[in-house]
Amino acid sequence: MPLPDITPTTTRLRVGYVTKMYPRFSETFIVNEVRGLERRGVEIEIFSLRAPVDTRFHAALADVAAPVRFVPRAARAADAWSALAETHDRLDLRALPAGTLADLLAADPEDAVQALWVASAAHDAGLTHLHAHFGSVATTVARLAAAVLGIGYTFTAHAKDIFHESVDPADLRTKLADARAVVTVSDHNLAYLRDTYGPAADAVVRVYNGLDLDEYARATAPRRPGRVCAVGRLVEKKGFGALLDAVALLVAEGRDVHLDLVGSGPQEAELRARAAAAGLDGHVTFYGPLPQDRVRDVVARAAVFAAPCVLGADGNRDGLPTVLLEAMALGTPVVSTPVTGIPEAVRDGETGRLVPPGDAPALAAALGALLDDPAEARRLADGARAHIESEFDVVGTSRRLLDVLESAATTAAEGRAA
Repeated sequence: MPLPDITPTTTRLRVGYVTKMYPRFSETFIVNEVRGLERRGVEIEIFSLRAPVDTRFHAALADVAAPVRFVPRAARAADAWSALAETHDRLDLRALPAGTLADLLAADPEDAVQALWVASAAHDAGLTHLHAHFGSVATTVARLAAAVLGIGYTFTAHAKDIFHESVDPADLRTKLADARAVVTVSDHNLAYLRDTYGPAADAVVRVYNGLDLDEYARATAPRRPGRVCAVGRLVEKKGFGALLDAVALLVAEGRDVHLDLVGSGPQEAELRARAAAAGLDGHVTFYGPLPQDRVRDVVARAAVFAAPCVLGADGNRDGLPTVLLEAMALGTPVVSTPVTGIPEAVRDGETGRLVPPGDAPALAAALGALLDDPAEARRLADGARAHIESEFDVVGTSRRLLDVLESAATTAAEGRAA
């Protein structure tokens, strides 16, 4: 379904979106964001540094007008020199700042080659700004390409690119300091980046991931009593092990409860074994990955949605899961944990219930309470829907993001003129 009509902003902004992989089945927030900006008159081209590996794609991709360019990868280090020579011939790099050349020479050859390719393609397309998603390789390439072109770059920092043990603090500090602006998806992330990186993070702002609330209108279909659902990659940070333990506790109490678990991932075999060991045969359905319309149907028919997120042993964690926001928009009461930005959406007792991460008995109690009390579940769902409409509507979030991008691009242009 297309986004609602929006009067396009008067803008000459032409943005190159740099992503590690596009499209990616789990990254619907990028699709929502691009659609929202396009409705406001922004011209976008998408650069994907890796070829997509997903075999399923969401229908919303059909509403994205932006062309996708798949960026070639270097086969050997010598390719970097060839790419530099070719880019010099096309763009005349004689005025390239010494620091930029040093950065290119110090970069991984594959990143350098991709940055030069993006710079050439962006120049030919007349792009005026680069924006990357995740502060890892996509921002590495966007930063180098923007420097070659003499334009600005921004990026969105999510969670893994901030908190995972693999994050190089010095590298992230440089990216934060060099960017014209940085977007992050929660106030929790904003506070962490400013506390950790000080003045280098002065340009960070919070813009929530937005939802198309026409696509996520409040569900009217009858809900299935005793049905709990959860959606996400089957990885540690999602906390699905604790969720299975919680369902086992409810079943042991004699409750007629069933868990619908949507998603795939490296923990699938482990979680299936855990469910079998807990005697949950007949009480859990593992769906694997589903397209958005099927996910919406599962969530809309559930009595409760669970997002029992935890902190991974490697530091990985969810920022603010889009699927949690989707459940709240659909009017499904939610139970989650106070991990990173989740309390900004799930306000305990107002828009849902929060329980300690990894605490299966507390999770079971919260789920059971909502299954037993439909009136309380409806009250929380009403509060959740109102909060989503106020803070997470893509119409508003795309407007705020456009303000950031336009300001960043203007600042870069003024710097070049000076």
